[in-house]
Parts: sequence; structure tokens; C-alpha cells
Amino acid sequence: MKQPMAGAEGEERAEREHRPSPIDVHVGSRVRLRRTLLGMSQEKLGEALGLTFQQIQKYERGVNRIGASRLFDLSRVLDVPISFFFDDMPGQPAASQGFARRAAGFAEAQEGFEDDTLHRRETLELVRAYYRIQDPAVRRRVFDLIKAMTPAD
Repeated sequence: MKQPMAGAEGEERAEREHRPSPIDVHVGSRVRLRRTLLGMSQEKLGEALGLTFQQIQKYERGVNRIGASRLFDLSRVLDVPISFFFDDMPGQPAASQGFARRAAGFAEAQEGFEDDTLHRRETLELVRAYYRIQDPAVRRRVFDLIKAMTPAD
């Protein structure tokens, strides 16, 4: 039977165990991204999965880990492949390097995933509004206008 750790070492370990995994946070942010792009509320997504909106919130924040069967259900409801939830993970080494290191037992250390512009609510709302423009010619003009307003690279 394990003895609880005393003092600062025990508190530090308990804090690490209660912190969401960077991978869970990333997968949750991808759920939120897709849900928002579809214009779906947390409540509607929860209903489709037989969950409460509070559970969806916990998944999206990475507080609760999403199991394989739930990830499969999410991919069907959100109409994306399962790989979508793992796309754009920062710090991913090239596929062959990552595989070689894991196969040898030397997985790369996980860095914290940083929230970037693509995950901001403003960005998601802008993208949703853009794709609601029915006329492709108008959509193209809006696109050209935004590009003309940005500084040249």
C-alpha cells in the first residue's frame, strides 16, 4: 500500500496529478473549435451525446479526459475524422522521428499547448460569419478587402 507523501513534495505531486494533460486540453480545444464553427451550443452537443452541457465544458477545457468511444461519437456528431482532434498539436516532431523515439522508449517531453489566434472566440465567429455569406463572389470580395487591409508580409 502506498504511503501518502508528506510536505511540499506531496503537494507538488498532487498539483501535477490534478492539472489537465496538454493533450487533453488540445483535444478539448479542437472539440470547442469544431462545435463553434458549426454554430452548435454546448447544450445541443451534450444532447446529441446524451451528456450535460457541464460535461461538454469539462471536455472542452481538458479537465476530463475524452475516452476512445466518446471521441468516436464526437467525430460522428461533429462530422470530422478522429484525426481532426489531434491536428495542429504544437511541438509534434516529424512523424518518423517521433515514432523512432517512442519505439526506443524516449518520448519527447510534452510542452504546454499555447492558445493561439485560431482558438479565439472572435476568430471563430468571424469564420462562421464568412462562410454564411451565400454568394461566392461577395465572399471573395470580403476576403480581398480583409487582405487589402492587412500589412504586407
